[in-house]
Amino acid sequence: MTIYVGNISYTMKEEEMKNTFSEFGDVVSAKIIIDKQTGRSKGYGFVEMNNDSEANAAIEALNDKEVAGRKMRVNAARPRE
Repeated sequence: MTIYVGNISYTMKEEEMKNTFSEFGDVVSAKIIIDKQTGRSKGYGFVEMNNDSEANAAIEALNDKEVAGRKMRVNAARPRE
């Protein structure tokens, strides 16, 4: 399952995001979206987890949780249209 993670701290690194989600299960990947022009984080990213029940537990526990000074928005990612 791919998880959308929004409103993350602009200083957060992919490794930190991976570690945050790994408390709930095996994290396949963690990607923070970077602005191509400035090289800075856009404040959101995606985490991929193989096990849906672990992913749902992470979503439940981390949505609206404050991490690095910002309340993250965490939910199942929707496919691109």
